[in-house]
Amino acid sequence: MKNIVVIGSGVMGRGIAYVSAVGGFNTTLVDISREQLTQAEREIDSIFEKGLIRNKITAADMEAGKNRLTYSVSLAQHVSAADLVIEAVPEVMDIKKNIFEVIDQHAPEHCCFASNTSTMSPTEIGSFTKRPDKVIAMHFFNPVQKMPLVEIIKGLETSEETAQSIKRAAGQMGKETVVINEFPGFVTSRISALVGNEAFYMLQEGLGTPEEIDKAIKLGLNYPMGPFELGDLVGLDTRLNNLKYLHSKLGEKYRPAPLLEQYVKAGRLGRKTGRGVYDYTAREGVKQ
Repeated sequence: MKNIVVIGSGVMGRGIAYVSAVGGFNTTLVDISREQLTQAEREIDSIFEKGLIRNKITAADMEAGKNRLTYSVSLAQHVSAADLVIEAVPEVMDIKKNIFEVIDQHAPEHCCFASNTSTMSPTEIGSFTKRPDKVIAMHFFNPVQKMPLVEIIKGLETSEETAQSIKRAAGQMGKETVVINEFPGFVTSRISALVGNEAFYMLQEGLGTPEEIDKAIKLGLNYPMGPFELGDLVGLDTRLNNLKYLHSKLGEKYRPAPLLEQYVKAGRLGRKTGRGVYDYTAREGVKQ
């Protein structure tokens, strides 16, 4: 496996492209928006610089990694030479369907397809192609360059050969892996969604402030981040979409807290909008 195409230049796509290039793969980051790609290139350059400062990579690693990276709006052109395509677009099945139908038309026969979904069915995604045996979920975590795990989820028809190929690719990117069978929410999203949603119920009930609840979870349960800090980082809209999906598949225990829905309606989505549970414009009392 030499050539990887990452589709979607948002936060996750940028991180995946970075670890792919640092891992030695020729990597193309594709998006329909040139403006988004320009922003992504600036952000990836910043990740390289921070990695150099923190001695995570050498100057030679940085130069080689940047040379392996290409930014493009031409999906079909680059997919035609890909060994692995990693989709990292919003968690909307219709968008994923359109993308997988296109890449299925243009990718070589040996190419594997991975979705960086945190909840959606790789079996259903595989049904959008003529090669469901080569379709899998490859769930990275935010921020990709720092988080050590990739959760690999096999669909009903995913072959063992595909699963092992993806495991090797993730290992080359410097990641630890778990390989599991598909079930809604997988492992991490089911647990994380429950904790984050319960925290919103606590806040809604007036049990404590966000700072107090986050501190209790971090120091009492040894979590690296509190549920509100994590929700603001991931995006409260993303958290809400995941909960709605899990609620539809797994029942009442995943019903989104009304307060979470209220925050999303108000546009308080987290760090990306400057305000979520915490206010990132004032920076007062904000957990960094």
